[in-house]
Amino acid sequence: MTRECAVLLPGVCAALADPRQPGLDDTCLEKLLDWFRSLTWFDPTVELLQDNPCLTELITSVLALPDPSPSILSFTLQLAGILASSESRFQHLQEKLLGRLFGQEGPRGGAAWEDASVRSGWVKGVHSMVHHQPALHFLCSTGGMDVIFALQGDPSLFVASAASQLLVHILTSSLESETLKALSAKDCDWPVCAQMIVKHIEESLQSSSASHIEQSLKLLNSLFSSYFGSCYAAWTEVLWLDVAKQIESFLLEETVQAQPVLANLLLNVARSPVFCGSEGSFWALITSALEHLTPVQAGPLAVGLLKLCKCPQDVRIQALTVLLQPMDCILRAASQPLEYAGLLDESVSDPVTVESLLSSKTSCAGLLCQTLAHLEKLLSLKHLRVDLPCASLLRSLMTILQFCNGFLSPASPLGRTISQNLINCFRVQKSALDALAVLSEKKDCDTLIGSLFDVLLAYLHSPNTSPTVLKKTFQATSKWLVHLQELSCSNSQWQQTEKILEDVFLVLQKHLCSPCWEVRDSSLEFLTAMVKCLRDQKEFRQCLLSPEVLRLTENLLVDPESYVRASAVTAVGHLAFITCFAPESPATGNLYNKENTVAKLQEILSTDSEGFPRRAVISIFTTWLREGCTGQPEDTEQFVSRVIQTVEHDLDWEVRLGGLELVEVFCSQTICQLSQCPYAPVSSAVTSSTPQNELLQVFCRAKLFGFLFRSLCDCDKPVGQRACDVLIGLRGHFYSTSTLENPQEIEDSPAGRGIAWLQRTLRQGSLAQNFPTDGGDGVDFQDPGSMMLALGAIDLLELHDELNKSSDHVEESPQSLLQDILATVGTIEDNEVDCY
Repeated sequence: MTRECAVLLPGVCAALADPRQPGLDDTCLEKLLDWFRSLTWFDPTVELLQDNPCLTELITSVLALPDPSPSILSFTLQLAGILASSESRFQHLQEKLLGRLFGQEGPRGGAAWEDASVRSGWVKGVHSMVHHQPALHFLCSTGGMDVIFALQGDPSLFVASAASQLLVHILTSSLESETLKALSAKDCDWPVCAQMIVKHIEESLQSSSASHIEQSLKLLNSLFSSYFGSCYAAWTEVLWLDVAKQIESFLLEETVQAQPVLANLLLNVARSPVFCGSEGSFWALITSALEHLTPVQAGPLAVGLLKLCKCPQDVRIQALTVLLQPMDCILRAASQPLEYAGLLDESVSDPVTVESLLSSKTSCAGLLCQTLAHLEKLLSLKHLRVDLPCASLLRSLMTILQFCNGFLSPASPLGRTISQNLINCFRVQKSALDALAVLSEKKDCDTLIGSLFDVLLAYLHSPNTSPTVLKKTFQATSKWLVHLQELSCSNSQWQQTEKILEDVFLVLQKHLCSPCWEVRDSSLEFLTAMVKCLRDQKEFRQCLLSPEVLRLTENLLVDPESYVRASAVTAVGHLAFITCFAPESPATGNLYNKENTVAKLQEILSTDSEGFPRRAVISIFTTWLREGCTGQPEDTEQFVSRVIQTVEHDLDWEVRLGGLELVEVFCSQTICQLSQCPYAPVSSAVTSSTPQNELLQVFCRAKLFGFLFRSLCDCDKPVGQRACDVLIGLRGHFYSTSTLENPQEIEDSPAGRGIAWLQRTLRQGSLAQNFPTDGGDGVDFQDPGSMMLALGAIDLLELHDELNKSSDHVEESPQSLLQDILATVGTIEDNEVDCY
């Protein structure tokens, strides 16, 4: 604690204990507690209390109040717990004082206990305190454990959750001294506090109260998912053996309402290192759970098991079977007599259960969305220890999509019912398309590609496809078009590819003219995705360069909706790689040449009233620059200079930040072109060489330095931080650490005086009122010599540290916090005097 804070603290404590003072803001009290946490964390000794007796006096004074405010009482409970977190301070505070806070004679027996904030403060205080054995013994001897057990069912969810987490913390803390003892399932001797918790869990699980059962299951869930479950293997096994029989009975009792919690509990237990082996009763219990839980409850358990490395293979196959049952049911219901085999040879649970859920309007969509989300996760995994039937999965996904848009009329009664339940169900359509997109990366689906694109094109053509579903359809189509292109290259099936591409681009033209802006936007995003992936493919370029696609895309640069204009900018920018920048650009007419395209985008950057299109332009310009598409070095220099002069006056900070990214790329490329070793700092002997001078001249002609130094004073901090990073990078190229300029030595020169003035201005940051312009105040940002001196003399690291401080770093200091509290008290006292 600083001396200034030690002087202010007694006054703050007196104000907090004064009942005449109105309650302080909760945020202010929480900041005060955070400060005390940091103090006690770094110093476990008793000196904090000895040097600041006002803290003990505050606790005593609050306890002496006949009716303290709930917020101050809660604060005091938490403060006492924080102070008692070390054994030495716990003994200094003495059990008598702590007993009046956390014992039977404390607030838990009075009217104040009715306030949830007091109960919450008590739980948080105990949580902070029980980090050593004396505190644990104190808690057990004063009846505190029974209070925590009762608070598990508190009407306040915050208090109930905190109580559950406290029990986990107590159990873990009580075992820390027992970890070195030999332990087996037959010979266990739980510490006192742990024994009370385990006994409470066992009794609650055998209770007839559904709420008590659920509380204990949630507590077990928290235990097995915490530090306890992963680091106390022997104790974990002992605890599990104590409760396993009861858990198994819950699985078999359909009347138990806590079954939804069981799946998560079993999954957390399975993640424990105790159950790495394939033998034992635990995995038999997992198998039983997969059989007896409903498909909705078993789904999360199944997908969790499939992600585990140590799960036995037979259990893993059973989990996959559970997960695939709804998809199997869909496939079998699609036709009768069966045209295709189902996904599964046999079911884990009764197929009738899945059929009944899919036959119900209320449960059909929910079950399918959950299943599809789980399958998408599994398909995204790089390493899955079980083979997925990808071809059958693809067929079932296509069937679901056909059910949803009414393009499939199944003959079976079950199929007709499911189809009616799914018609125009957007949730299921989106989930199925997400899974379909991920499936494009898998093998064994090639024979169904023709049928798949029939389904996708039907969705793209249908007027009933919602804009959100259309966007998902475009995303899935782009993924499968990439896969189709790869397939065509390997087996020379060019005709099928060309036909599909023609059909896709015909429907794309329709959507580019849609009256719905979301549809136009999705169409442009699809076009951009295709250009990124397939711009080098001949068949794609032929379809893409139809005059209609290019014309419609250009027209959308002036769309009334800013989101669409931004997407059009991105699409035109990427199309330029084909129409303008390719070595053999096709003849598309003067309308689509490089000069016209650049001019149109620069006009948008200068004049568009919305930020999104301007951000898109600066992003595209940076992409062009990275790809080396801006021409010869002289042309690139002029291009960058024009963009900088436009961007630095933009009102959108993200556009200015994009301009700095452009500058960073330009600097990196120019250094690479003109220097032999672009990444190593050069010695002072080299700084006068021709390449270095040429670099400085290029940067000055492009007006980089004026933009960078002005950006340091930008009112938006990310802009200043990025500009500082770029300048530090440039200085690292022109100077070694040992050869930086001494500001005092150069201050007498004309350039040095201007740079000293610039340094003072930069220290004002965003508060700088009159930033020097080129040539003003002796600072010439286009003079290579002056800029060389500026890079070496200005303390950029100091500016970097200032820019990276939070905007309220002064206001958030402990001293400022204490001063604010005292100022509030002083204002109140002044007002009282004025009243008289």
